[in-house]
Amino acid sequence: MKIVTVIGARPQIIKAAALSRAIRQHFSKEMQEVIVHTGQHYDNNMSQVFFDELDIPQPQYNIGVGSDSHGVQTAKMIEGIEKILLKEKPDCIVLYGDTNSTLAGAIAASKIHVPIVHIEAGLRSFNKSMPEEINRICCDHCSTLLFSPTATGYKNLVNEGITSGIYHCGDVMYDNSKYFANIADKKSQILEKEQLRGIDYILCTIHRDNNTDQPERLNAIFKALLKISESKMVVLPLHPRTSKLLSINLEQTLFNTITNNANIKLLPPASFFDMIVLERHAQMVVTDSGGVQKEAFFFQKPCLILRSETEWKEIVECGAAAITDANEDKIIESYNSFVENPPHNYPKIFGDGKAAEFICKEMLENF
Repeated sequence: MKIVTVIGARPQIIKAAALSRAIRQHFSKEMQEVIVHTGQHYDNNMSQVFFDELDIPQPQYNIGVGSDSHGVQTAKMIEGIEKILLKEKPDCIVLYGDTNSTLAGAIAASKIHVPIVHIEAGLRSFNKSMPEEINRICCDHCSTLLFSPTATGYKNLVNEGITSGIYHCGDVMYDNSKYFANIADKKSQILEKEQLRGIDYILCTIHRDNNTDQPERLNAIFKALLKISESKMVVLPLHPRTSKLLSINLEQTLFNTITNNANIKLLPPASFFDMIVLERHAQMVVTDSGGVQKEAFFFQKPCLILRSETEWKEIVECGAAAITDANEDKIIESYNSFVENPPHNYPKIFGDGKAAEFICKEMLENF
């Protein structure tokens, strides 16, 4: 059986590691994987380092789309993926999550009748102003097999009339977190390098364009982080977009205060191993990333969500996370609440750490 796996963004590269590992360890005689990198994340710190670190096979193809507008970027991907599918003639295409690479893969494959497997299907924010929401809905409705990491995702698919080929299988990112946690502790030197060993700190990541590109929201978030830094170290690995826009969209006085504050560590993008270690040793996580929300939950860390909604509503419902949006007062209020009353309930909602094996078995049975 031949599958074409399409990846383009950092989280997809990491998710693909779980499937590639399952194929290598359990299904190497039955499955051949062809990896296509769209080049959506082209920075080495956001891409190549993960192939090296996670021992993922190097992509056989790199479309190299780079940075551009949504329309131009997606169009280039559709063209490139279609050519590869026509050449490789796979039994199916495997797509992850909700990026432009996901949408492009779904459009290219559906037009030439290549079956689509969507991993991380069924997630909904119910906010269609998010490009990711459009991408994931379109991909789900084009897919033949849909693997949802949560029961809520499965129900969302049923509610939209998708009732065949759907599975509640657990989360491949939980597979990875279980597999790599101890390896990361041995290989990462981030705590020593940044002098964080034994320090109580808050880990923060900001990358979504509605936070980075809107000055009002970015200023509110950083004003809250500045207040938090009065009592706790704030560690912030900077996404390239965030790094570029800090000096442009932050008020000048705030920018100067943040960049000269010894209690706020602005770091380059973190590798996967470094990120796992930073998450495991943090007191709390503050993020607008869906993946980091989950990883905080995996490692039993309370999480503040810098968005007005989340696809992972289970972690909010069980009290392990709070939605604060980019609201300075709410960020501070929720931070103080978690400091005073840390959550203790982290139910097993993301599977048993063997989601990738389950997905491989179902693909073999269906194609």
